[in-house]
Amino acid sequence: MAAAPALKHWRTTLERVEKFVSPLYFTDCNLRGRLFGDSCPVAELSSFLTPERLPYQEAVQQDFRPAQVGDSFGPTWWTCWFRVELTIPEAWVGQEVHLRWESDGEGLVWRDGEPVQGLTKEGEKTSYILTDKLGEKDPRSLTLYVEVACNGLLGAGKGSMIAAPDPEKMFQVSRAELAVFHRDVYKLLVDLELLLGIAKGLGEDNQRSFQALYTANQMVNVCDPAQPETFPVAQALASKFFGQRWGESQHTIHAMGHCHIDTAWLWPFKETVRKCARSWVTVVQLMERNPEFIFACSQAQQLEWVRSHYPGLHARLQEFACRGQFVPVGGTWVEMDGNLPSGESMVRQFLQGQNFFRQEFGKMCSEFWLPDTFGYSAQLPQIMRSCGIKRFLTQKLSWNLVNSFPHHTFFWEGLDGSQVLAHFPPGDSYGMQGSVEEVLKTVAKNRDKGRTNHSAFLFGFGDGGGGPTQTMVDRLKRLCNTDGLPRVQLSSPERLFSALEGHSGQLCTWVGELFLELHNGTYTTHAQIKKGNRECERILHDVELLSSLALARSTQFLYPAALLQDLWRLLLLNQFHDVVTGSCIQLVAEEAMCHYEDIRSHGNTLLSAAAAALCAGEPGPEGLLIVNTLPWKRTEVLALPRPGGAHCLGMSWGEKFLPSPGHRPRHGLCSCPHPHLTAAPAAPAACVCSARAPADLASRPPPTKTDGSVTLDNGIIRVRLDPTGRLTSLVLVASGREAIAEGTVGNQFVLFDDVPLYWDAWDVMDYHLETRKPVLGQAGTLAVGTEGGVRGSAWFLLQISPNSRLSQEVVLDVGCPYVRFHTEVHWHEAHKFLKVEFPARVRSPQATYEVQFGHLQRPTHYNTSWDWARFEVWAHRWMDLSEHGFGLALLNDCKYGASVRGNVLSLSLLRAPKSPDATVDMGRHEFTYALMPHKGSFQDAGVIPAAYSLNFPLLALPAPGPAPAAAWSAFSVSSPAVVLETVKQAETSPQGRTLLLRLYEAHGSHSDCWLHTSLPVQEAVLCDLLERRDPTGPLLLRDNRLKLTFAPFQVQSLLLLLQPPPN
Repeated sequence: MAAAPALKHWRTTLERVEKFVSPLYFTDCNLRGRLFGDSCPVAELSSFLTPERLPYQEAVQQDFRPAQVGDSFGPTWWTCWFRVELTIPEAWVGQEVHLRWESDGEGLVWRDGEPVQGLTKEGEKTSYILTDKLGEKDPRSLTLYVEVACNGLLGAGKGSMIAAPDPEKMFQVSRAELAVFHRDVYKLLVDLELLLGIAKGLGEDNQRSFQALYTANQMVNVCDPAQPETFPVAQALASKFFGQRWGESQHTIHAMGHCHIDTAWLWPFKETVRKCARSWVTVVQLMERNPEFIFACSQAQQLEWVRSHYPGLHARLQEFACRGQFVPVGGTWVEMDGNLPSGESMVRQFLQGQNFFRQEFGKMCSEFWLPDTFGYSAQLPQIMRSCGIKRFLTQKLSWNLVNSFPHHTFFWEGLDGSQVLAHFPPGDSYGMQGSVEEVLKTVAKNRDKGRTNHSAFLFGFGDGGGGPTQTMVDRLKRLCNTDGLPRVQLSSPERLFSALEGHSGQLCTWVGELFLELHNGTYTTHAQIKKGNRECERILHDVELLSSLALARSTQFLYPAALLQDLWRLLLLNQFHDVVTGSCIQLVAEEAMCHYEDIRSHGNTLLSAAAAALCAGEPGPEGLLIVNTLPWKRTEVLALPRPGGAHCLGMSWGEKFLPSPGHRPRHGLCSCPHPHLTAAPAAPAACVCSARAPADLASRPPPTKTDGSVTLDNGIIRVRLDPTGRLTSLVLVASGREAIAEGTVGNQFVLFDDVPLYWDAWDVMDYHLETRKPVLGQAGTLAVGTEGGVRGSAWFLLQISPNSRLSQEVVLDVGCPYVRFHTEVHWHEAHKFLKVEFPARVRSPQATYEVQFGHLQRPTHYNTSWDWARFEVWAHRWMDLSEHGFGLALLNDCKYGASVRGNVLSLSLLRAPKSPDATVDMGRHEFTYALMPHKGSFQDAGVIPAAYSLNFPLLALPAPGPAPAAAWSAFSVSSPAVVLETVKQAETSPQGRTLLLRLYEAHGSHSDCWLHTSLPVQEAVLCDLLERRDPTGPLLLRDNRLKLTFAPFQVQSLLLLLQPPPN
């Protein structure tokens, strides 16, 4: 007789089902306890411990010693290899057999010399399928190797995830056994968990929720875990529920496998190589078992690592790419930071990435994939479009601390007006696990309901890798079209964006940067990394330019394309969003500094080689080659090497190089015209320069006044420093206009308490502004440095705290429109933030900040929450505060954090977080910033070229042979609004005789300009950022001039085919 229906209490019924599937409670009699059946220990376990990350063939040759479950091994970053001898019991024929392996280190199973699966407890991968069904003739004994890294999925933080790694941490294997796996139990568990999720997610007010709960309860009633013959009845109940369909208006979720792997973060670069193998070999298994499963994979660098270290795995990935299951996305070398890299660096990210994807996988990416970066530059849409990409995916703005971003699907419009279709997965994650809660959240949180009916759902463990599991795939398959839930498809980026594009008529547009209201501290953290990045961007720029000129001038010169690609890839690697930002462990920071040193060293060698080629065959004695790597004339003081390692000062002025009075250089003549190349033959040959600079440019000696202050005056600006080194006056001489606000001082160093809520290296909170403490100097420390001639300077010492001190030289050169502050800091603080402030006699509701290939405005007030959320922002080489007719610009050579509040320009200098790197920024720092008052707009006053000049000093290169006797210029641009940013050999260059030029409009204006060149150009044609020729064909080249037309902030690239060299 059937049981009579009973009233059900919601909570008790729900908890009854929960206990039936619980891994913690009642496992002696519930369903979860029957997931695995008979088990036996492995036949033999032995191990080998090493501090190195050895390749498989080398590791298996080592001396393995007996080991047992529970043994400790380590410490952190070491590797323990296990040889696992298995013997499967005869009685298990016909059963599915797994190796169960649990360790707190990340494991990789090797079988027959190939990696076959990652084993990571944190990533819910704790068993490896030896056989789906043990056959009568299958071997009963086999040997596996398990490579266990002494770190977890998210590193080895001491006490918390983002704490500095514990160098002495030990690890152990807690389980190593063979077991029979009950697939029918597994399927019931998946269904019951989903039914529970529906019941909870839809809630007590929903009819479908009760249907789910009652179905689950009835399954518990009919299912006896000890009697497998009862399982089909329970399974049929679940299938009936999940088979009930909804209508055509359901929201469609596009579920894609995903595995975000930080290229370095809480672990070193070399560990990421193994993380990729552990994650992707597991993905290969999933693709084999689930033909409808599609996996999206970004970051060319990681795929290049796998190609080099795991060629067999790489071949499998290529195979699945051909099937459409493995989908490369992103188009960049790494998932770089979206704020700090230069415009040219961002171009190279796409150039290197897209070329790699085309070469290795047969096609380029059509979507930019950057889910975890700390903000997105307003120039990215233009860069993307010119690299063949019209689609963009991220989710990081869901981390905004203050304002909720108003869209999940929208058009993003950049500085120049370029638009891309942007999508943020509404579930606000790139690491979903396929739960009902996540599916429902994706629909409920979508901020573009009514405008679009499709969303992305990225599933798989991420950050430290891991990726999807079979359970996630099975959950999503089961939810494919169930009444009460959105429709779920195992889909691809192409299908998602095609669906979004098909219904894009009602989408809104967001104009300008996508600013993340969090992680503002990453603009400043790890100052040495920031400096290395800026310097190496400059070095590679200069090397490419000089090598291009040498290529054009010398028939014997070979352009170092392969080495330059290697150096660029090193720089791009360090622009990963947890490296250049400084939010990485000490080990990664040290590796990054080594990378920068490699770039500097090789770069200087390449500069010398190019200089030698430029000097080859010229008449005259040996000398110096003075090179201007910028596209405009420059009047500057420069330090030249003297015998014994000393330097003397000289001045480039017009077409001549002039020695400073009292500083006659060893090498006399140095012409320095715009824009590129001049030479200095040795004295006394043909020295046609005066012994003294022209009177109208002579600097006035800086008098020390009776009150201890110092005044520097070069006829353009007049600087007055008080006895402690603070700026009391900055006057534009021609107009007499004062730039420093009345009753205030500039060059005021300020110290803040800097204790964020959690993300130490990442965040600076708004409340830090409430702790402002001016650093007061001691009168009498200001002294005159260089006096008279072409340079005047003063210097002072400042005790920042009992543990930290600062010295600074304030420098004013003849003819220079800005005053420089050369700064050295010995920094030993904890959770402090050092800035320098300049209150300006300027009133404006907005300030201007340089970004990639342009600039943008941000408010100087806190009217709205969107305004005050930007209390700390990023900029590149300059920022400017201007009113009509006058302004003040603050330039820098390696800083990125900045703010302008009211009339105070503030440059962020140093932080002192203690995690994940406890040593970050401790020690000695050198940097320069500069202050430039100006008449009129910053565009007309030359702030942009001034900032370039500060960052790209004139090069004085020893010429190993005779230097060119006459100055010459390779390129000039007629419009001050257009910047010639890059000159390099084209990626595809017949006979190596094609150059690539990149120019951009910097003022924010429509501009026509003429590009003039002295090089023997045969043909000129426009191209995109991937250097694909414009189909309209060659440009008109007349008298070595090309006419180019620019829209505001437009970037244009040009291929110049040089004439063949004469025989």
